[in-house]
Amino acid sequence: MSLLKILLTNFCIFDCAYCVNRVSSNVQRARFTPEEVVELTLEFYRRNYIEGLFLSSGIIRSPDDTMRDMVRIVRSLRVDHDFRGYIHLKTIPGASPELVAEAGLHVDRLSVNIELPTETSLASLAPEKDAGAIRKHMADIRLGREAAKDLSHKGTAPAKFVPAGQSTQMIVGADDTPDATILKQSARLYGSYGLKRVYYSAFSPIPDSTAKLPLVKPPLLREHRLYQADWLMRFYDFAPEEIAQGGNLDLDLDPKLAWALRHREAFPVEVQRAPREMLLRVPGFGTKTVDRILRTRPHRTLRYDDLLRMGASMTKAAPFIALADWTPGALLDGERLRARFAPEPEQLSLF
Repeated sequence: MSLLKILLTNFCIFDCAYCVNRVSSNVQRARFTPEEVVELTLEFYRRNYIEGLFLSSGIIRSPDDTMRDMVRIVRSLRVDHDFRGYIHLKTIPGASPELVAEAGLHVDRLSVNIELPTETSLASLAPEKDAGAIRKHMADIRLGREAAKDLSHKGTAPAKFVPAGQSTQMIVGADDTPDATILKQSARLYGSYGLKRVYYSAFSPIPDSTAKLPLVKPPLLREHRLYQADWLMRFYDFAPEEIAQGGNLDLDLDPKLAWALRHREAFPVEVQRAPREMLLRVPGFGTKTVDRILRTRPHRTLRYDDLLRMGASMTKAAPFIALADWTPGALLDGERLRARFAPEPEQLSLF
């Protein structure tokens, strides 16, 4: 979805160490008026440049003043201009629950950013932000969505409230929190507040930053592996402690393949008889492939070529499955199985 991603302003009264727009940062500042954001959004939408708006902001004067301006924007778009596009609004930390609730009546999605994986890190790097207040916003949004659903079940047509759900973002690599802790935090957020997505953003060093922050950014691949692990938790029934054994994810292998290599005793999986939860753990099998297997196998014996037609990545799956016309043989037990999937080592440059 193509969105106009815009900051109402990059002025900010907070001094979050990891943010380039913090109050102590020497950056050029700019600010839109609410009317300018409305006009810009409508103009781009009419020309089919965008399908919606993603609105965020630094904090000017106070959290409530900033949130009030953002509510003015989304209310004007929906009420005054009958804007039918998608709107995602990032809430302002410390804003009143009433303003957040009003915003929820006009947007498709709200974000309440948790910012960092632990309360300790938040207190150290963003002391003006309150982890308890962040969780309270998340809880209020969940309750608002549940109340809207309850009314609709009773035959009443309620006002829509955040119909696309809520999300959050975590910066990774700004502190030494391991991946296992990050994933456990994400699992708690999904379970406690019904979040639709947790977004992971790799920390990027900024000018004139505090000594508390690392001087180099984490590997971008770490962010990618966290997204893959998050997907396994949401759609493949993996628990966070299963995925990041030892603390951090394996950067050389995708998390499901890494799990399978650590648990070779669970394989090969008999595709013709295995339950859904075990089929989902086979590398190279996606949810659609597993559903096709379950629909087809009651009617005939599955073979290697059948799985290819069903969309399975047999390069990954072959060592971990057994079929009427295929067994992995020594593939599964071979010492070089990991090397088959891991990238070739690279020569480090001295220059």
